[in-house]
Order: sequence, then structure tokens, then C-alpha cells
Amino acid sequence: MALRFRLIIAYEQFLTFGSAQRSKSTSDMPTQSSAMWRQRSNRGLLIGIFGFCLGLFGIMCGMFWEDIFNWFKHKEMALAPDTRVYENWKTPPMELHLDIYLYNWTNPEEFGNLSSKPILQQLGPYRFIDKPDKVNISWHPANSSVTYRRRSFYYFDAAGSAGSLDDEITTLNAVALSAAATAKQWSAVKRGMVDVGLKLYGQEMSVTKTVDEMLFTGYSDSMIDVAMAMPIFGDEVKVPFDKFGWFYTRNGSADLTGVFNVYTGADDLSQLGQMHSWNYHTHTGFFDSYCGMTNGSAGEFQPQQPQPGGSVGLFTPDMCRTLPLDYVETLQIEGLQGYKFAGGDRSVDNGTLYPENLCFCGGECVPSGVMNISSCRFGSPVFMSYPHFYNADPYYLEQVEGLEPDKERHEFYMVVEPSTGIPLEVAARFQVNMLVEPIDGIQLYTDIPRIFFPLIWFEQKVTITSELAEQLKLLPAVLLGGQIFAGICLAIGLILLLWMPMQQLLSWCQTRRYDVKTQQKSNGQYKSRSQFSSAEELKSKASTLVCEKSAGESPDSSPLLERNSTPAAMITKSQTDDNEVICIREGTDSKQD
Repeated sequence: MALRFRLIIAYEQFLTFGSAQRSKSTSDMPTQSSAMWRQRSNRGLLIGIFGFCLGLFGIMCGMFWEDIFNWFKHKEMALAPDTRVYENWKTPPMELHLDIYLYNWTNPEEFGNLSSKPILQQLGPYRFIDKPDKVNISWHPANSSVTYRRRSFYYFDAAGSAGSLDDEITTLNAVALSAAATAKQWSAVKRGMVDVGLKLYGQEMSVTKTVDEMLFTGYSDSMIDVAMAMPIFGDEVKVPFDKFGWFYTRNGSADLTGVFNVYTGADDLSQLGQMHSWNYHTHTGFFDSYCGMTNGSAGEFQPQQPQPGGSVGLFTPDMCRTLPLDYVETLQIEGLQGYKFAGGDRSVDNGTLYPENLCFCGGECVPSGVMNISSCRFGSPVFMSYPHFYNADPYYLEQVEGLEPDKERHEFYMVVEPSTGIPLEVAARFQVNMLVEPIDGIQLYTDIPRIFFPLIWFEQKVTITSELAEQLKLLPAVLLGGQIFAGICLAIGLILLLWMPMQQLLSWCQTRRYDVKTQQKSNGQYKSRSQFSSAEELKSKASTLVCEKSAGESPDSSPLLERNSTPAAMITKSQTDDNEVICIREGTDSKQD
């Protein structure tokens, strides 16, 4: 009995303490829940506002990123002393090579025989390292253009050459032929004086000189000396040099190629590098109509966004004209996509195939394939073509022996990166020919065939460096990266904006799923959480379940009880989620009672 009494007293004290604690906890619950709910609501609102702003930024960035990109590109690519492209434009960073090939005339003694053709042997290449620069630079903000001159220094590259500058070569006597061709339009008296001079100074149809003399050093000729010392011919004879050489006075000179004026692209980036004037004129004066216009590119830049199937123009001062290049194909250079534009039939036609090129005839129109630039070369009968008469009428190949035109070696082309207009690869290839024909009144040029005689051809091929190519690769990467960044911002913004609604939806779904599981598990014995009228009723029911469970797990005896006795009441402590539950199980007295 004493044991039972003590247990009942302990139970009542514990019950009183638990009731007080539950009352305190119950009174604090509404306040804590409300504060927690307000805190979560404020955090969700801030997340939603941030998501909305981020999504709006992504939309705006996606809509205007290309315009922003083009603005920065315009700022960096327009020619100005402080822009990124200026130094590369002024002094190209890549190493340029000029490869020169000369034709050695092996049978000059048979030239008078009309049944014999000139036999030519190609010598070379003789390679020179080209160090170009631009000097006398003047800026003209009024029309967004810049004026400059070109200057190049050439250094012989023996390792890259297939011969020595001391090699001797026999070729056509260009000085005597120029004098005779100039006198062709004169009166018989003046032509007679030229004929006497040719005989007096022992001029022949051919000359033999070293490669060095034929190229940069030049060689003296008595006919040049006479023409400069005896101005009896007035303005009809223009002798610009005291020696003859195909590149004489060109090394280090800034005067031979003239004065260029090109657009800087400050107003319109599509005009970057396009010709405005040459030698202070918008028309060269060497060809009629639009053929003499100074249009096209100066070479460093081409119009941006060229279209496949279109064409680009390249102004060449040595020919005093613009050369059209037509689209051929799309290919890869240093990992960059480029449009290849090449010189085709239209580029070297003089009206034979394309009537619009009739103004390039310069007098007598000859079969397609050569360009008459006599007016640009001081009246000398000079005709330009592609090497080995590539893309020319078969008429020219039939006149000589030893030429073998080949597309891979003789095609003139330019590969342009379409988004910037920067050339990725250029192969500039030209051949110099002179027209040899009978001239009345000059004995040296009688009883000879009419031949377009090849003398020399040169190639300047350059490919963009890998460093510059990597810089160009960044442009589309930056454009694409900005668009991807805009998409990511939009996606994250939408997720954050919908975060709280999704959380509430998930919470409701979890509560609903818990209620369904509770009902299924109880088999209808107990109510679901939503069916209890109050939290106290829910806790009371949970305590009952805990007590029932603990009753099944409690031991039948305790060492504190007397042997062979049964306790009148058993107190069991069980832990629920929020409270500690005290369970009392009624028993019987000891068997001895």
C-alpha cells in the first residue's frame, strides 16, 4: 500500500508540472507561428522581387545585346590613333613575302623567224621580305577619312629563294621597246630620230642582265640617258627614272604608289577602308567613265557582311584601277569561316566578254585575259594578266612556249572574314607582259610577229596569324555568350519569381498526402489531422496512442517491487514529437494482500 501511495503522489506531481508546461507552450504557440509566418512571407517577397528584376534584365539584355555588341565593335574597329586596329593597320604584324619569278628567253636569235615561237624558262622564286608601313598620315574628321602614303622595305631572303641575285637572265629589251612604242604615234621625222638612236647605241631585241639589276638595283641604258639629256621631244617623252628595273626606287620609297584617302568607318563601319580618292582625285583619269573611278577597298579591309554570290573590289595603284573579285566558295582559315573571292574572267576582261568593261580597252580591244595599263605606265605597252595567262584567252598561250597555267599556283584570290571584313588570306598574283609588234619606220621592229611577251610575274601571299585569328574568334563568342547569359538570367529570374508559389503548392501537396496516408493506416479507427477540432484534441489522441504502444512494450515486473507482487499502477514515460507523455497502467495488489 505504501508503494502504491508513493507512486500515485509522484504521478500527481508530475501531471501538475506537465500541465503547467503545456499551458505555457500552448500560450506561446500563436505568437511564434505568426512571427515565423511573417518572416517567411517577407523572405519570399524579396526573392520574388529579385527574380522579377533579374528576369526583366535578361529580357532587356537579350533584346539589345547585339546592338550593344555592335556599338563596342564599331568603337574598337573604326580607324583612329587610339583604337585596337590602328597599329595592325599602320604596320601589319605578320611577315610578308614577295616572291618574284622571271622568264628567261632561251631563243632570242630566232625571234625574226615567224615560224618560231619564243621559248621561255621560268626562274625563281626570288623571295624578298616585305616590311610595309604607312607614313604621312592625316586625319579628316569632316568626312571621316584618313590620308596616307605606303612605304615598303624589301630584304632579300636567300634561304627562301630558288636562286641568287647574281643569276643572269635574258629577256626582252623593255627600254628599246618602250621608246619605239612611244614613237609609234609620232611623225615620220621623229620616228626616224628614234630609229637612228636605237641603231647608234646598239639596241637589240633582248638584253642579258643579272636578277639584281632587273629588279631593285636597276641598270643604266643609253636610251634613257639620251631621253633625259635631250628634251627635244617635249612633253611627249616622260622619263621618270635614270635607270630601268622592275622595282627600281621602290625600296623605301613612299611616292610610287601615290596618296591614298580612305574612310575610317567612324560614321559608317561598312565604309571602313573603302577608297575615297587617290592622288587627291576621285577619278584616276587613266580610264574613261566608271572604269577610272577610285572605288573599292585599299586592301586592308573589305565591306562587312559580304554576301555569297556577290563581289568585292580591290584598288591596285600599280594598274591605276579597281579589280573586281567574285565570290567562289566558303572555307576555313585558322579555324575561322571566310568567303573566298577570286579574280575570274570578268576581272581581266576588256569588253570582249562583258560589255560593261569596254572602257578598260584603252584603244584597241584585244582578246580577254590581259589588261591594258599603258596609260598608267608612262605610255609603255604594258599589259597585266594573271601568271602564265591563267584565265586568259588561248590566243596568248599559243604565242609562246613554256607556260603552264594552274589554278592552285596562279589564281588571284582573297578570303574575307564576313563579320569584320578583315582578309584572312590573300594571294596577289600578277604577270607583266609587253606588246611586241611591227612598227613602221623603226628597223628593229620590222618583220616580227605580234606577241604579248611575258616578262615577270610576282606573288604576295599572306595568311592571318594565329594570334590575330584567336582575337577574331572572340567576337562571335562574345556575341553568343551575351545571348546565353541573357537566357540564364531570364531562367533564374523566373525560377525565383515562382519560388514562393511553388513552395506553398508543395506544402499543400505534402499535407494532403499525409492526411490520406493517416486515414488509410488507421483503417477508419482514428480521425485525420484535418478532422480534429483543435490542437489539444489532436495531442490527446496522440498521447493515447503512445500509451497504448508503451503498454504493450512495458515489462511485467520491476526490481523495485517485492517479489511475487503486482504493482497497483505502472508509470511509463514515452516521447512524442513535441511532448513527453506519462502513461499509468492500473494493476492489482500483491498476492499476499
